[in-house]
Amino acid sequence: MVLSGVIYLYLIGTKELAHLEMVGTIVYQLTKNLSMDEIKAAGFGDYFVDHTTGVYPVAASGAPYTAASMQVKGDIITDLHEDLAAEQKARTTYDNILRFCDDPDVIDVIRFLRAREVVHYQRFGEALRLVTDKLDSKNFYAFNPEFDKCKNNKNK
Repeated sequence: MVLSGVIYLYLIGTKELAHLEMVGTIVYQLTKNLSMDEIKAAGFGDYFVDHTTGVYPVAASGAPYTAASMQVKGDIITDLHEDLAAEQKARTTYDNILRFCDDPDVIDVIRFLRAREVVHYQRFGEALRLVTDKLDSKNFYAFNPEFDKCKNNKNK
């Protein structure tokens, strides 16, 4: 069960990178034939100077993507909550794109990616439920009892 769960989470992570690649490909296809005037009018002048029409992953604010946005604590409960939040943030981003996009080909891909985020959210939610069902106590505030079994804990 644990190994299959780890493999499944690895596959989700791999698929998330594929989502980035798909969005990057869309951006490239939409920008590769822009004239210099269109690039400037769209506000992509500074980006073009650094990257031409190559895909360089940045946030809408212009901040480059870094691994610093990945949060891992080593506690399965904390990490699953972080995963759930990440899926919801991605879904919201796709919802926002759909609000202003009018290209049917882009809309189809974004809807597909949005649906994948919903499925991933469901799977992480199921994993969280399985983990919390196995805890020693049924507190509302979930914690991992394994972390509280420190052999050097003098308060025990």
